Amino acid sequence: MDKQVTTAKKAAKEQQLTFGDFHTILDEGNKWTIGGFKLPDGTFWEYREPEAVVIVRNDILYVRAPLSRQNDKVQILDNAKHMYYSVENVVVPEKGEVTFELQIRARTQGTAPNDLYDGYVSLNLLDFTTGAALDFFAGNDKYASVYAVLPFPGVTVPIVDKTKYFCIFKEDTNFKAREFNTYKITYNRANDEVVFYLNGEEVRREKNVPIKFNQFTIALGIMTEKDLTPEGSVSVHGQTVIAEYSPVKVSITE
Repeated sequence: MDKQVTTAKKAAKEQQLTFGDFHTILDEGNKWTIGGFKLPDGTFWEYREPEAVVIVRNDILYVRAPLSRQNDKVQILDNAKHMYYSVENVVVPEKGEVTFELQIRARTQGTAPNDLYDGYVSLNLLDFTTGAALDFFAGNDKYASVYAVLPFPGVTVPIVDKTKYFCIFKEDTNFKAREFNTYKITYNRANDEVVFYLNGEEVRREKNVPIKFNQFTIALGIMTEKDLTPEGSVSVHGQTVIAEYSPVKVSITE
């Protein structure tokens, strides 16, 4: 009896969620909405490629986007080309951890060889209360894990006695190129720790996270990462990115 009670208590502290229902993707604001940011002039910059082809089949979201969107002034607005935000946020437990897992397939056309940042598919976990971003990027021949706190438009980043803004990329080629791979990110708020997994294997661990992350919007994106020049954006030159995403499984343990 005691064992049964203990097991029940443990089970009650674990919550499983799935962010999918891609058949609703056109009903923006239901489960998913087009990402972007409100600008100081009151307009909204959408992460939407006008020629994107969107297909939902067998619970997989497929997006094929010829890249065209550019922003000459704000790096964050230039980076993401087509992106969906989850309508519901995932609240981080005060004690315990939260895990996000999905499968992604990335293929590109017209991108520069061995240049991941010329066009890729992304999973972005975005905390708009702190500026945090925990990401995986996948391209034709390379992937990267990303650990960042960024100056998102309209977001106030907490003041710390360490580096306030940062974005640390870690690239590798040890994955199944142009095929589905399983990506998982775990964040433990109490331990100030982030762990990245690829196909079940730990590939990165970040300790001593300088601020507490509060909640995450799940973003599924098509992006580039090309520094703005004095003349403006150089991120688009006719390339196409093809993205496929499985539903995102979320596990919350307290």
